[in-house]
Amino acid sequence: MKKQQRLVMRTTILLVLLAAIVYTIYTNFFTEKTAVAVGSTAPDFVLADLEGNEHRLSDYRGKGVFLNFWGTWCKPCEREMPYMNELYPIYKKQGVEILAVNVGEPELNVKKFAERFGLEFPIVIDRQDQVLNAYNVGPLPTTFLIDKNGEVKQIITGTMTKDDIQRHLESIKP
Repeated sequence: MKKQQRLVMRTTILLVLLAAIVYTIYTNFFTEKTAVAVGSTAPDFVLADLEGNEHRLSDYRGKGVFLNFWGTWCKPCEREMPYMNELYPIYKKQGVEILAVNVGEPELNVKKFAERFGLEFPIVIDRQDQVLNAYNVGPLPTTFLIDKNGEVKQIITGTMTKDDIQRHLESIKP
């Protein structure tokens, strides 16, 4: 009786493992992955900021958007945030928005970081990493330059200097 139960259990486990392997192979090789590319339309999303206000990317149509993915633990992100903050009021008046997407960290950590640097631009938290995955973001920081029509003009991976940020903000003015 025990041998028969063991055989049934082993067979069941083997079938579950086989199904998982088949599913993994199928999703990796036979499903289409649409990574955001230069020239494509930026995927729309809705995320809440630190005050609970919702930000929908499509609401920024007509403006340039500097979409920056970052984390509080990311030293390159930490270096470029003050430059972004300094340039934000200047370019906001010229029709360019900076929208910083935090990669799913606790709200308290993000708030402390924003307060420490006195950040004025909107900061939203991607709690489920859905936007991070939709944009296929790898290393942080990663920034997407989006024009007034919602088209991705450039993707920048890695830290930027103040001059770099200014040049990029200039390039997406409406």
